[in-house]
Amino acid sequence: MRAKPLAKRMGHRKDREYVYLIGPYQGKYLGKINSYHHQVSGDVYAVNEYTFLLVGFNYDGNGADTFFWAGAANRPGPQGFIIPNEYGKTNILDRYHNKDFTLTLPDRKKITEIKWLAVYDLNNQNNFGDVYIPEEFEPPRVQNGGTFSKRSHNVSSSAIEIVDSKTIRIKDFTYDGKGKRTFFWTGVGAQPSSRGSKIPDEMGYLDPIRKYDKETITLELPGDKTIFDIDWISIYDLADNENYGHVLIADNLNVPPSLVKITPYEFSLPNCRQLHKNLQVSWEVFGPQITLQLSGQVEQSDYMSFGLSGSESSSQMIGADVVVAYIDDIRGYSIDYNITSLAPCVQVLGQNKGVCRDDMVGGLDSFQLNTYSRKDGINTITFRRTLISSDPGDKEIRLDRSNYVVWAFGQLDSNNEPAFHNFYPKSDILIDFNTTEPVNDCFSFTKHTDNPVQTWERVRIWEPTVRTFNAYLGPSGGLKGYQGITGHVSSGLAWYINGFMIPELYLKRGLTYVFKVRGGNNPHSPEHYHPLVITDEPRGGYDRLSDAKQSEIRVLAGVEFTRRGRPKPTAAGPLCLSQYPANYDRRLDDNFPSFKKFNRSLTTTCSYDEPATLEITPNITWPDTVYYNSFTHANMGWKMHIVDSYNNLRSSAVSQLTHNNKLGLILFIGYLLLQTMRQSIA
Repeated sequence: MRAKPLAKRMGHRKDREYVYLIGPYQGKYLGKINSYHHQVSGDVYAVNEYTFLLVGFNYDGNGADTFFWAGAANRPGPQGFIIPNEYGKTNILDRYHNKDFTLTLPDRKKITEIKWLAVYDLNNQNNFGDVYIPEEFEPPRVQNGGTFSKRSHNVSSSAIEIVDSKTIRIKDFTYDGKGKRTFFWTGVGAQPSSRGSKIPDEMGYLDPIRKYDKETITLELPGDKTIFDIDWISIYDLADNENYGHVLIADNLNVPPSLVKITPYEFSLPNCRQLHKNLQVSWEVFGPQITLQLSGQVEQSDYMSFGLSGSESSSQMIGADVVVAYIDDIRGYSIDYNITSLAPCVQVLGQNKGVCRDDMVGGLDSFQLNTYSRKDGINTITFRRTLISSDPGDKEIRLDRSNYVVWAFGQLDSNNEPAFHNFYPKSDILIDFNTTEPVNDCFSFTKHTDNPVQTWERVRIWEPTVRTFNAYLGPSGGLKGYQGITGHVSSGLAWYINGFMIPELYLKRGLTYVFKVRGGNNPHSPEHYHPLVITDEPRGGYDRLSDAKQSEIRVLAGVEFTRRGRPKPTAAGPLCLSQYPANYDRRLDDNFPSFKKFNRSLTTTCSYDEPATLEITPNITWPDTVYYNSFTHANMGWKMHIVDSYNNLRSSAVSQLTHNNKLGLILFIGYLLLQTMRQSIA
């Protein structure tokens, strides 16, 4: 096995010689700035064809009319152009003290088109410091690599791309998904071997990888690992120590440095297990107690969950005994939860079912909070419990064998309860908490600037002739679906109206409308019992709210009150449900470019019973904006606009139509013309 040379791991190539610099890879080293005046100094790297990185840059700020200056003349002079500063501004330079930042050439100019970069005073044409671009300079750029060797399990690909020092794009990747414990695997040496480490998949998971069929995926090397640390990437089965196919990584690749932010993991306990690229658990057993620590790169409003599986033979959420840990604006929490159904906690026959706190189902909160902190975007929460709890509803943490565990993280809802989680494992996870030697496969957290998620199309139904709405249930989609459209966390299901996910409805005062409701009428089901209600409150879940909160909400339809003043739903219809196909991984929802394509992948099953009907006639007392939702669960529906005239929608409707909806624009104009003709005839 060949070892990586130092130059491969951390050197920066300059012409044919290596310049050894201690520290992370920062691009192609151009040299130190030649200092002439005003304490100008620093190191300069080429990040890519258009961008410089200045490291440890200094300038006293005392020049009269000083800028970053570049040109194609033999030496710095008046022939040149201003390079905007690190903020993209062409202001006179202020003082810099040991600062790191990037400069991008304007107008898509390339580094190969200039001969020098200088700190230059235009007022007296004085050069304060410069660095020269070597002749035949080749800036870092995306490099093409080889293809995956075709050994077994249909592994193949087109040529891979080394995007930067941490990022590999694999085009047309295929793998049949039939390996036992198969991972993206990397290491050093002439050939792949078991002496390597996992690469998180394209979604950041460390589970055995799924089936791929000519897909283009992007992998990010974990922690502080770069392409200069590895010789190969393999599709490797750890169960049989078999390489299904691999690609070699060339030496001395001239690629851009990664812009990923690396935050070292910090844990005070001896054992650590990486669950996801953004979540790790560490632990220590001392006597009858175990101390656990969850560390996650999550948003401020997110929770982390970890615990014992509901099954003795697999990792299963139903029946699991978990902790939900989070930090609010004041303090940290580690709360004991019991999972009897994959739904928010609701009352069924007088008992709470779903994802419920232990103290709400007759148990005890067995976790004792120790410490909590939020630093550099990472929540770290430490807590403890006894191995054998005094709460009979808690599961025993076994030391005589490995334990099947579950984990998840996602957003908290408005009541600081865990909403439907966005991240969770699909495979079984075993942890032996009683190890003779400390175990640690954790690595540093990495984060790059994510592009904003492009949500699915927002549908608006404002056709005056539509007076009947068919309401049934379907999955809420990922970040592009319910959550992206509304900005609310999801319960996992959403209302589908006339075939669309949570469309905005436009209803005219004085007209009568009918909702045919098929949201489930079995009150014994915590997951699929959703009478339709209309209120002036956006989130729904009226039945779960306190009496005080209910008193603040105006119920417009779907609820009547008993003699004792208790709310009772009136629009509970039989269940009609769109569902994922068998063995589908809902974590892939965001791969669908549109709701239409997502909806085509679903199968809909409906009861033959007649739907419940909810008839409404909005009047002058109704607010301009109300909401249709579920009586039992929050965050399933969306807006209803109550208007006095459809004619008032003309200007706002045109402004809301997107350039991509040209057909909709044509139909809308046709509708306006038809309305005008009808009015003229009348």
